[in-house]
Amino acid sequence: MIKPHGSAELHPLHVADDARRAALLQEAQQLPSLLLNSAAAANAVMLGAGYFNPLNGYMNLADTLSVADKLQTVDGLFWPVPIVNLTESADIAAGSRIALRDPNVEGNPVLAIMDVEAVETVSEEQIGFISEKVFRTLDPEHPGVATFKSLGRTLLSGPIEVLNFSYFPEEFPDTFRTAVQIREEIASRGWNTVVAFQTRNPMHRAHEELCRMAMEDLHADGILIHMLLGKLKPGDIPADVRDASIRKMVEVYFPPNTVMVTGYGFDMLYAGPREAVLHAVFRQNCGCSHLIVGRDHAGVGDYYGGFDAQAIFDEEVPAGALELQIYRADHTAYSKKLDRVVMMRDAPDHGPEDFVLLSGTKVREMLGNGIAPPPEFSRPEVARILMDYYQSL
Repeated sequence: MIKPHGSAELHPLHVADDARRAALLQEAQQLPSLLLNSAAAANAVMLGAGYFNPLNGYMNLADTLSVADKLQTVDGLFWPVPIVNLTESADIAAGSRIALRDPNVEGNPVLAIMDVEAVETVSEEQIGFISEKVFRTLDPEHPGVATFKSLGRTLLSGPIEVLNFSYFPEEFPDTFRTAVQIREEIASRGWNTVVAFQTRNPMHRAHEELCRMAMEDLHADGILIHMLLGKLKPGDIPADVRDASIRKMVEVYFPPNTVMVTGYGFDMLYAGPREAVLHAVFRQNCGCSHLIVGRDHAGVGDYYGGFDAQAIFDEEVPAGALELQIYRADHTAYSKKLDRVVMMRDAPDHGPEDFVLLSGTKVREMLGNGIAPPPEFSRPEVARILMDYYQSL
């Protein structure tokens, strides 16, 4: 199986030993505590689950600026997006040990223990620099920029020990998996070539066929459908609805033992190309050999070119920085001529009238009115789940 990023073995920061975890929870009651924002809590969950291997905690300002600027830490570790704990000004000193509390669970239980190595102030100029590098825009309407700029200007850095995975195991018991668990399942299935498909949306026919195309082209053993389970922007479909629709599609339309449906506990960044590279890093950590990168991967609005998320792997990711490879997907659509889903680049003799093309807005409007999209666009079993959701609104 492919090695994790940056180390020979995976080093998740979750404290697996029950006695050690109980002792840390007891210690936490005596420690000063910090209520995290959702972004910092999501980073802790990803660190705990092994997805952000080989990081041992939150980045300091020098590493944050270096990653934003050059996609590497000061020590030279390839990394695409700063992993930070930004907060409002807090009465916490460097050298202290603190309990990090979960903002997303009632009662704000302790999520992790942190050894604070540095407390630094991030200037407005530096916040702007990081935003422009990571999101390629300073537009306050961009949801990722808006969130990042709201997090605070005090940066706490240092190693953490993670005590739980927040609300994800309880709310998504059949879907949430750590990188450790996914590696174990891939090994138990005997898979070697594994293709990851990233999604924050339900999967329509084009997505389904794209997974099949990748499997066939790469002679893959299996597909990891890996969905984001954390915070989204308003209007995105909730994780439980998406989960149900994807599971139904896999159950009806894929052969047994070819697909793993899983999810990870992270908030969407909407960082387009940079987030695509982050997706590649943590899919390597969970044992995948390839990641499908298609049109507008991790994008939002019209902030990124349709295939910028593929171009970044050629233009900014150094050779050898990742062992995982990307599978480049074009626009996919149902061909009326061929009676199947194709990549549009593979059908040069087609005109727009030869494809079934529907906008997301049009599909949502149809679903809300109880009208199933054409079967060429969406499987009827998937459409039914989505119609029930939209009509419940």
